[in-house]
Amino acid sequence: MTTDTREREIDSMATEVTVCRLDELPPGEMRLVEVEGRKIGVFHAEDGELYAIEDRCSHDDGPLAEGEFDAAACTVECPRHGSLFDLRSGRPKTLPAFQPVETFDARVEDGEVKLEA
Repeated sequence: MTTDTREREIDSMATEVTVCRLDELPPGEMRLVEVEGRKIGVFHAEDGELYAIEDRCSHDDGPLAEGEFDAAACTVECPRHGSLFDLRSGRPKTLPAFQPVETFDARVEDGEVKLEA
């Protein structure tokens, strides 16, 4: 877990993590966090929504969150081979990836960005 996250067990299936304060993640920005050894990208779209996606391209396990984030279209492009992923569903929109990646619930609570992983 990174030093700027706090987590607490919600139930046996999920861990809630405080990612950062909302004002530290403006629209168009992304924050990468690690929860129990898994990296997750938390994206703030232009429409104000928060999306969280596994930082692993389903095509070759590359670092998906390092790719270009289109905050208006809610997509991220894999930096290795260019597959475009929909942040809302985790589904790839272009080849070579054809399998979706995992998405997670993200929300704002008391001015803080929370993630359930």
